[in-house]
Amino acid sequence: MNAYEQVRAILAEIDHVLARVDEAQVTRLCEAIQNARYIFIHGLGREGLVIRAFAMRLMHLGLKVAVVGDVTTPPIGPGDLFLASCGPGHLATVQALVEIARRAGGQVIVITAQPESPVAKEADIVLYIPAQTMAEKEMSSSTQVMGSAFEQAMWILLDALVPRLQTVLGQSAEDLRRRHTNLE
Repeated sequence: MNAYEQVRAILAEIDHVLARVDEAQVTRLCEAIQNARYIFIHGLGREGLVIRAFAMRLMHLGLKVAVVGDVTTPPIGPGDLFLASCGPGHLATVQALVEIARRAGGQVIVITAQPESPVAKEADIVLYIPAQTMAEKEMSSSTQVMGSAFEQAMWILLDALVPRLQTVLGQSAEDLRRRHTNLE
């Protein structure tokens, strides 16, 4: 398979995954984001890169957002949202942070490919992305390696929420541009 054929296969896989995402779960995620006093974002590895990119877009939308682990992260409390990516469904770090967020009164959302996992069962809202992660045997449901399908689908889905949130929040393209860093 040449590079273009591989790209087409990946795009078809991501399209197949995203076509099966439950719109009601997406709506609940968007409503929770809109209503949160402060949004706390967490993810590890490549999923962490994806969720951090979403945090940047939420900041561009004018929302109060922090990436967990950054030295400027404030404490979570009632009215706040903890949004964690946990594709494989069983990461000890995510489990511990979910428990902390819940005890502090925060609402918990978990994005995962394992909706029956212990971490997902602790969440108030689960956004299920039906794609291969590291939790599955390699090549079991994807031609890609090590959870790439989950990470790619999550990136595209979260980016697709930005225009939706932009409209609901009444933010213009200029509003978003104005919040972009000038320290580049």
